[in-house]
Amino acid sequence: MARAPASSFANLFRLIGFGAAGLAQALSMASPVGGKPLWWLQLLSLGAFVWLLDGLRAQGAGWRRAGLHGWLFSTAWLTGSFWWLFISMHTYGGLPAPLAAIAVLALAAALGLYYAVAAAWFVVRGPKGRVTGALVFAALWTLAELVRGSWFTGFPWGAGGYAHVEGPLAALAPWVGVYGIGAAAALVVALVALNRPLRIADAVQGAALIALVFAVPHLVPALRDDVQGAKGATGSLNVALLQGNIPQDEKFVPGGGIETALQWYGEQLRDAKASLVVTPETALPLLPQQLPAGYLEAIKARYSQGNQAAIVGLPLGGQGTYSNAVLGFRPGDAQTYAYSKHHLVPFGEFIPLGFRWFIQMMNIPLGDFARGGLAQAPFVWQGQRIAPNICYEDLFGDEIGANFRDEATAPTILLNVSNIAWFGDTVAIDEHLSISRMRALEFARPMVRSTNTGATVVIDAQGRVTHELPRLTRGVLEASVEGRRGLTPFARWVAPFGLWPLWLLAMAIVAVAFVQGRRKN
Repeated sequence: MARAPASSFANLFRLIGFGAAGLAQALSMASPVGGKPLWWLQLLSLGAFVWLLDGLRAQGAGWRRAGLHGWLFSTAWLTGSFWWLFISMHTYGGLPAPLAAIAVLALAAALGLYYAVAAAWFVVRGPKGRVTGALVFAALWTLAELVRGSWFTGFPWGAGGYAHVEGPLAALAPWVGVYGIGAAAALVVALVALNRPLRIADAVQGAALIALVFAVPHLVPALRDDVQGAKGATGSLNVALLQGNIPQDEKFVPGGGIETALQWYGEQLRDAKASLVVTPETALPLLPQQLPAGYLEAIKARYSQGNQAAIVGLPLGGQGTYSNAVLGFRPGDAQTYAYSKHHLVPFGEFIPLGFRWFIQMMNIPLGDFARGGLAQAPFVWQGQRIAPNICYEDLFGDEIGANFRDEATAPTILLNVSNIAWFGDTVAIDEHLSISRMRALEFARPMVRSTNTGATVVIDAQGRVTHELPRLTRGVLEASVEGRRGLTPFARWVAPFGLWPLWLLAMAIVAVAFVQGRRKN
């Protein structure tokens, strides 16, 4: 019986290695035990990816082979990061299980193509030096992350930097944001993992770069007042964050979840004692004109006087045009405050061109929404400027950053209202919590979250969870939140320029390396 060539076994184990590294990258976003992000696992998994790519480079692999292995890593990673989309499409959307599984895999595979291109470029065109190679890998990795987060509305869920809301790189957040953290992580692991014959000059340069990446963040606490720009507190606000725990399969059922939601949220809004009461996204699952007679008017009258205010989530619109919104009620308002969601969810809130047939296969109500404006006015109450964002809008730090263009009107508190019940009791809850924590770190602002099933929490300006309700329970989280003022370095550059500084820096590194490589050849 003939034996398979040793090279066949080596290729098989290499493929398994790329897939395993990708799955480990997914696990680093939220541990299966406890849901905490694992920054060290993100570094190890990404380091394994670089080491395996470097092995392909040593073998003289071409574009196709390198791209295939990079695509395998990224598809495994992304599928493991947002596999729970299957639940929304199958369990609640009614899409047959095989089609829902194929849809999740297809999305991960499509997004993974960006990393396949980066891997192929690195293997075939990347410079051979340890330091220059590490810089180019970090730039290519960052470009792939940026493309995924922006093209076709962007879906950067599970970006590598989110594993670092805890750990030594977390303090980079107010300087360079989540993508900058991801770039720093890529640089560090590439400096260690590139399997070149070690030269003294390379070793010294690499050690210096690693020391710089890890040491500088620890200077942040000492420099915060002068450099970070977090100049101090703006006072405290007592909040009551409501968590209705309405099952998703009952949420839009007349006489079922709708009646439960209207009754429970109505009672809490009526009886709350906190200065600000907040409901989750679409807590009232009906348009204003569909609500029982006098329901919304009673809420407005309740908060038209005294020293309390409320922010209530519900859809707005009519005649085929809808928006996912919150209304704000406070004393003295001639006109009710309104915020409409700006960054809509593809397939859930708007239908991409050519995919209406796909939406028609699922049972998702209100599948096409109108888009609200960028940097809408905050809800001003008791000396605080509260900037709402809805659902996964807090995934886009550059868009939240648009609210910080003017320090005098910048938010003092960030607010997220969500309904993660679409994805069951999964790591989606933990991953979304890390996203909110990252925004708190980037802008040195507290983030309060009112959700249907969790995580309903208060996050302070250092990204720490200070108060939390048990998930998948019905209850009210009462806490005091300290607003903050001033601008972080990240807020100062992302507000006017968005993420373009990172784009340009990464492209410049790749371009310089490419030109130098052409000259040597």
